[in-house]
Amino acid sequence: MVWLVLLAAVAVLIHGYHLGADDAAIYVPAIKRVADPGLYPFGAEFFMSHAHLSLFANLVGYSARLSHLPVDFVIFVWHVTSVFLLLLASWRLACLCFQNRSARWGAVALLAALLSVPVAGTALAIMDPYLTARSLSTPTTIFAIACYLSNRRKQAVAWLLATALIHPQMSVYGAVFLICLELAGRLLRRGAAGAPTFDALAFAGLPFLFDFQPASGAAREALFSRTYFFVSNWTWYEWTGIFAPLALLWWFSSVTPKGTTPLFRSLARTLVPFGLMFTVAAIVLAIPARLENYTRLQPMRSFHLLYVVFFILLGGLIGEYALQAKVWRWLGLFVPLAASMWLVQYNSYPASPHVEWPGGTSRNTWTSAFLWIRGHTPKSAVFGIDPGYMLLPGEDEHGFRAVAERSVLADSVKDSGAVSLFPQLASHWKDQVQAQRGWENFHLADFQNLASQYPVTWILTRSPGPDGLTCPYRNHDLAVCRIGAGATHLAIKR
Repeated sequence: MVWLVLLAAVAVLIHGYHLGADDAAIYVPAIKRVADPGLYPFGAEFFMSHAHLSLFANLVGYSARLSHLPVDFVIFVWHVTSVFLLLLASWRLACLCFQNRSARWGAVALLAALLSVPVAGTALAIMDPYLTARSLSTPTTIFAIACYLSNRRKQAVAWLLATALIHPQMSVYGAVFLICLELAGRLLRRGAAGAPTFDALAFAGLPFLFDFQPASGAAREALFSRTYFFVSNWTWYEWTGIFAPLALLWWFSSVTPKGTTPLFRSLARTLVPFGLMFTVAAIVLAIPARLENYTRLQPMRSFHLLYVVFFILLGGLIGEYALQAKVWRWLGLFVPLAASMWLVQYNSYPASPHVEWPGGTSRNTWTSAFLWIRGHTPKSAVFGIDPGYMLLPGEDEHGFRAVAERSVLADSVKDSGAVSLFPQLASHWKDQVQAQRGWENFHLADFQNLASQYPVTWILTRSPGPDGLTCPYRNHDLAVCRIGAGATHLAIKR
């Protein structure tokens, strides 16, 4: 346990940590609203649509609310804990697949070193450098698989139920994989063929989830903004990321490596049809226009689970055959690998600290402005901002709501993801984004017109801000300005 704690800490230092970045821009505001219900009086539907489907936001939010600790610190602790739980679950699974400690530690160490590896066709990483529901659903799913393989079926069901409460979508893939394991075991025992029947049953309920009509209007625009939903948009390396692991897993299942248990081959053998089944589903759903609504099911997210188990099996073989008990071999592999992953993650957030410690300062001018907004504007404030701000140079994909803790009009980057899954939000999203279109060319009259359409009381724009508005905060890149009566005349320059 001590070594796993240390390894988890090292993994966080390697892969970094960024509050409210990327997908956390959706999850963190929901957490903070649970911790402080007075936040986000406007526009909460763009993140609460996700949050209402699970207990994740309540779990983390109430832990901050009841502990009276700063919510940013609590979120960071949960992130580090989730990394530790994933490594612990991986150790449990590795112990079932490998006989020797070198192989088991090879499995866990390789996974720890590759946490930020992207999963092909999904826009996901194995473990994000920020807290999301997947941060907890991934280890609970691995615990469920380990319990199932240990013939502790009730515990496996309990872990799977915990996954469903945290992330319902990811629990489906875990449940399907356990069913595949069960069917594979029965087929081996009976020598019968029955997998095709399962394939049909697995998708029998799909017609009742969405209608067969193609998406239209703003909902279609949001849906097609997620290009990875459609296999026709994949590049060659994404297809390689699909079939290379499947080919290696097929090879794993056809040999009996030394130091492995029968469960090693069982896992590898089951992962191949599991991956192929969802790949075929993704291809089928992406071809006819009548089925394009079903791409929201994201069948390729099953590869997130496949990648985790694959790297555990691969790392165990590397530990068994190559690393063994030679310290210099472990250092020769993992020091360059860790350095490479650190460099990739460092360059992914070039304008931000590699680890954004809770309560610390930031050299990022965007997060600095967000933090000033948090401390100097009322909770009822509603902001206008460039709808594409998360993709602007130097912003590093930090979510305004997650860091500033204030309401804001819809953006075209992350809020479009919410619309792609919840098309009932489409008209509100489109209207708000359109109202902010051409933000970089806005003048005073444009901002006043925006405030007449929506309850916008503040704006975040390029420094020094528009003439005619009082801007109490400015840094090198940005200005925070008040719209309407009651604006102060205090100008803070940083």
